[in-house]
Amino acid sequence: MAEQGPMAIAMRLRNQLQSVYKLDPLRNEEEVKLKIKDLNEHIVCYLCAGYFIDATTITECLHTFCKSCIVKYLQTSKYCPMCNIKIHETQPLLNLKLDRVMQDIVYKLVPGLQESEDKRIKEFYQSRGLERVIQPAGDDGVPDATVPYTSFDHSKAHFYRYDEQVSLCLERLSSSLAEKKDKTKLTLQQKFVRCSVRAEVRHLRKVLCHRLNVEKHQVQMLFNNEFLPDHMTMKRLWLSHWFGKAQPLVLHYTIKDKRTR
Repeated sequence: MAEQGPMAIAMRLRNQLQSVYKLDPLRNEEEVKLKIKDLNEHIVCYLCAGYFIDATTITECLHTFCKSCIVKYLQTSKYCPMCNIKIHETQPLLNLKLDRVMQDIVYKLVPGLQESEDKRIKEFYQSRGLERVIQPAGDDGVPDATVPYTSFDHSKAHFYRYDEQVSLCLERLSSSLAEKKDKTKLTLQQKFVRCSVRAEVRHLRKVLCHRLNVEKHQVQMLFNNEFLPDHMTMKRLWLSHWFGKAQPLVLHYTIKDKRTR
C-alpha cells in the first residue's frame, strides 16, 4: 500500500473543511476560521485520546498514533488497534514510520502544543541530569546528518533490533596439545554474545574473524562436535538442539592453522 504523503494529508484536511464550511480553503483568499474539534478525528490519537505527539503511521493501513502509544500497544499485539489488520507476522514495529508532515500540521493547528511538549522534554532531561543537544538544521531546513542528537558516544553502545534475541556462549575448542598450550592467543576475551535469532552461522564466523584477526577459512563453528553449516540460523539451532534449556546456547569454534585450507 502506498505511503501517506504530504499531498494526501493536505487533501484530506481540505475535504474536511469543504464538508464543514462548504468552501475550498486552498482557493479562497479570505481568512478561514474553524473549530479544532471539527478536525479532532484526524489529529487525535485513538489510544490516548490526546493530540498526536511524534505522530507515527502504520504503513499497512495508514492509521496514525502517538509514537509512545503505538509502540507500547504493539508490545502485546501485532494488529492495528483501529482496523485490526495484521501489521507484521512477528515484528510489527518494523512497519511503523514517523509522520513528520502530520506532526507539523498538529503543531500548527493546536495552540501551545509544541511549546508545552518542548518544555516537558526539557524538564525530563533536567530532572535526570542529562544533556540534551538539539540537532541543527541546514540551509534547506533539513537536519544535518553529521551532527548527533546527543553527546552520547555511540561507538561504545550496544544496538538491539526489535526482533527476538538469543544469548550465546562462544567457547574455543582446542584439539592439539600445542593449541591447548597457546589457547589464550586466539580466544575471545568476551565470549558471551547477544544477537538476533535471524543471525546465521556465517555471521558468527565473520565476527570471530574480525575479533581474532584471522581469515574466514580458519574459523569453524561446532555444536556437540558437529560442524554447523553457514546458512543455519540461530532460531533453527535453538529449536532443534537447545529448546527448553537455560540460556546461553553454548557453541564451540576452532581455529585452523593459517597454512591449511
